[in-house]
Amino acid sequence: MLCQRRTRVVLALCLLLVLWQCFRAPTDGLGPFPWAPSLLNTPAARCTASANGSAWFNARYNTAMGPLLTGTAHELSADVVQWWLTLQGPPRGIQLEAIIQRLFTVLPPLTSGMWDSSRCRTCAVVGNSGWLRGSGHGLRIDAHDWVLRMNRAKIAGFERDVGVRTTHHFMYPESAVNLGPGVHLVLVPFKPLDLQWVASAFSTGELTHTYVRVNRFIKADRNKVLILSPAFLKYIHDNWTQHHGRYPSTGFTALLFALHACQQVSVFGFGADREGNWHHYWEKNRWSGAFRRTRVHDADVEFSLIERLAAEGRILFHK
Repeated sequence: MLCQRRTRVVLALCLLLVLWQCFRAPTDGLGPFPWAPSLLNTPAARCTASANGSAWFNARYNTAMGPLLTGTAHELSADVVQWWLTLQGPPRGIQLEAIIQRLFTVLPPLTSGMWDSSRCRTCAVVGNSGWLRGSGHGLRIDAHDWVLRMNRAKIAGFERDVGVRTTHHFMYPESAVNLGPGVHLVLVPFKPLDLQWVASAFSTGELTHTYVRVNRFIKADRNKVLILSPAFLKYIHDNWTQHHGRYPSTGFTALLFALHACQQVSVFGFGADREGNWHHYWEKNRWSGAFRRTRVHDADVEFSLIERLAAEGRILFHK
């Protein structure tokens, strides 16, 4: 009997030692959990977002704001339509309701399962900054439930730094790329023609030009296409970037999408590289300011918001 008690005590001490080693493991400033896949699968690691935010966060974050266009009648208010239709030039006889109606005859309607608040998701938002090259974050990125990428993000040849998994790929017609099986195409529509393009790209292929030549068709799973709502873009413009820039960038939009869909958000590949250059990680030319000064987005304001979200504990920002 005494031997059994001693055995239990030894086992309990061993378990405590293992737990202590896990929690004291170096985290590189990433928060209380080292980013190992085994720990990402524990409930504590998967749901770390606190219920109460700061006054700064609560003034900006709207829990009722749905990111996706559903196709229901009159879901866009008049002020949203007026703002969105003028983002890229004056509207000329746009029949928006007819465009949305046709869109959802080509694509299946949205299901509400992905917004189940009882589901805990860890999500990696992977930007295209040049500092990702040589970062070695690939396994860390792939350990998340969802991996969000954007525009012309490249994986081949950069797997060690950017990972190999993609669950959601954010794009617009001019940045569109073909996707692998099971990946959600998330359209970020900046103009009515973008909605027309995605309907055409999955049906007739009749639309070949926007302000440049675009792909007639796209290889992607039509059952997994998601369309961001113009109302969500205006919400980011009003509440977050607060009218700095004409409208938010694709990357910052993807980050806000993650804040509304995921319980833990990790952010990679945003901002300048280690030498202060703004460029994509697959580019050899490190000309400073390549996508910082677009005259459309305010990269400095967006970057300061990302840093504030990290300081508030709402995201884990790897930089």
